[in-house]
Amino acid sequence: MLQLESAGCSVEALLNGFPVASLGSGGGRIGLAVNEYTLTGRNELAVVVAPVPPGMPATPQPRVAIGPTWARARLVLARMGQAAGDEKTRVLAQVEWSAAEGKSFDAPATHRKEVELPVNFPRWRWLDAPPVAIGPAVQRAVLEFVQQVSVELGRGNPEPLLAACKLRFDELALAYQSDAAVLVQRFRDQVQRLYAAKALTLVPPLATDLLLRPLLDGRLIECLQVKGGPALCTHNEEPGSANHAWPVRLAMVEGRIYVLR
Repeated sequence: MLQLESAGCSVEALLNGFPVASLGSGGGRIGLAVNEYTLTGRNELAVVVAPVPPGMPATPQPRVAIGPTWARARLVLARMGQAAGDEKTRVLAQVEWSAAEGKSFDAPATHRKEVELPVNFPRWRWLDAPPVAIGPAVQRAVLEFVQQVSVELGRGNPEPLLAACKLRFDELALAYQSDAAVLVQRFRDQVQRLYAAKALTLVPPLATDLLLRPLLDGRLIECLQVKGGPALCTHNEEPGSANHAWPVRLAMVEGRIYVLR
């Protein structure tokens, strides 16, 4: 599991190049399982202090620490039935940063640590995905994909997205020792429940709404909204109706799209 804590600054944690958790400038704490981003052997844990929005220039600029200003990311090995915050939980790696109150620091800034992890996962497919340059043809193909998936989800039909996500569900099942068919059916049931509750209002994005963020040197492409958040999301306006989002990180192989994470 990954635990991220901070105060006085926004922060993002990356594991092997994947943005996996973030906190706003108000700080706080978050924890989540990260098996599907973890590699057998060498791994890199990184913390980005005051990250800029995707697509914006990341030129470091001086800031002043107002009050306690710090960030900490930890990889921990929690056994079955054991809370991640248990004092006996094994800490595998930790990245810490802090700035003294009233002192200047440059941000955004990235702090990294490499660690060998005692885990045994298969070789994930994203490791071998071909790098893709995000040009007009790629932007058009991804936009059409997200638009069509949005339309079908809005109709209560998850099958096009499930087809593109087959490899993702297969690897999630391996990562968490579960059954891929069960994971797929759980997703299908969720979409159908939301549709029955009229909580699947999706608006297919326009080209100006979609931001493609390269990950892992272009081997994966993350689909985001220009204003922030996953591109594939609901826009429910009914009182009391929560919105839902589905992160999409895809690979392109010979023009075909595969959602891997």
